[in-house]
Amino acid sequence: MKTLRVPEATVTRLSIYSRFLERLDRNGVTTVSSGEIAEGVGVSPAQVRKDLAYFGEFGTRGVGYNVKDLLKYTLKILGLDQEWSLAIVGAGNLGFALCTYRGFNVRGFHIAGVFDNDPTRIGKRIGHLEVQPLERFPEIVQSENIRIGVIAVPISAAQEVADLMVKNGLEAILNFAPVALNVPDHIEIRNVDLSVKLEILTFNLAFRAAQSL
Repeated sequence: MKTLRVPEATVTRLSIYSRFLERLDRNGVTTVSSGEIAEGVGVSPAQVRKDLAYFGEFGTRGVGYNVKDLLKYTLKILGLDQEWSLAIVGAGNLGFALCTYRGFNVRGFHIAGVFDNDPTRIGKRIGHLEVQPLERFPEIVQSENIRIGVIAVPISAAQEVADLMVKNGLEAILNFAPVALNVPDHIEIRNVDLSVKLEILTFNLAFRAAQSL
């Protein structure tokens, strides 16, 4: 694999490519071209080839890519050739939705624990999971070899939860609280603010309307 720094946009598209390849594989398609991938996911063929070129040479000129092989390679590049255990802190509406989202298991993510500090939620079941008190967080993180944490708590508690995750050796955090968190440089963190995504949509709609005047 090349040692170039891979743009995050490329990684995002690689994830999209892998899902498209999974659909092709389920439908019995054995070979696919960069043009067909591009058409299927809404980018240009040149972009597909450029993204894949970060990781080596794939496919045969004039023939295309073997679907099963390219799917295997993309999943390996994304780290999805192994199972990842997650800990979700926050068992409210968002935490409940995340715990019951079937897409995690399909992609190799296993929710190993869900935690809360609300006595009315502790002990209740969300699917196959029982909501645990935060006091058990260190124990379960260690026993389940959890490396990724998901924050689904209000803004006021988010930094404290992030600190707890860092203290217990988690290496990556997906943060749904709309607040910037302070974590050490070695921690991978991604923030998911749904209102920001909506504001991008409204900006584009407003800009389009202004351009049409």
